[in-house]
Amino acid sequence: MEEDNASRSSPDARVIGVKSWLAYTGVVLLGVLLFGVALPLAFQWNEIAAAAVFAISAIVVGYRFLLLRSIQLYYDDVGVWLYSGVLPWKKGITGVKWRDMEDASFTQGFWSWVTRSYTVRIGHRFTKSSEIVLTNIANGKHTAATLNARQQELIRAGVID
Repeated sequence: MEEDNASRSSPDARVIGVKSWLAYTGVVLLGVLLFGVALPLAFQWNEIAAAAVFAISAIVVGYRFLLLRSIQLYYDDVGVWLYSGVLPWKKGITGVKWRDMEDASFTQGFWSWVTRSYTVRIGHRFTKSSEIVLTNIANGKHTAATLNARQQELIRAGVID
């Protein structure tokens, strides 16, 4: 995965946001449900059915885990980008260029503060459909502050208007 990440980004790209532990709780609960409930029920019915349930459960839980792990928010000299995807036809990058970025913000709340897992929004100046909204980002408060500070640096340097 590291080689794949290196090939898609410029040398000065910095990853600043990944999914927090809270995002993985859904995958853990799904795994408990599939392996702890569905698999024993399938064993009571038939061993072949149990093998099928085990294989399908392993694929589903593994895919969902890898999908969460693939989500990375990063920035470079061009803009802020979101990389995600596991399967070759689902991998992709979407983003907002610095010149088009409105601001970066995070949703505050008690549970966000307790879990350190925030919803982060990177706004687009011209269209809502092009903005990036990510839930359960680890230390999202720091992510939003870093992006806003970087944008201000670029504005002060005259790189963007």
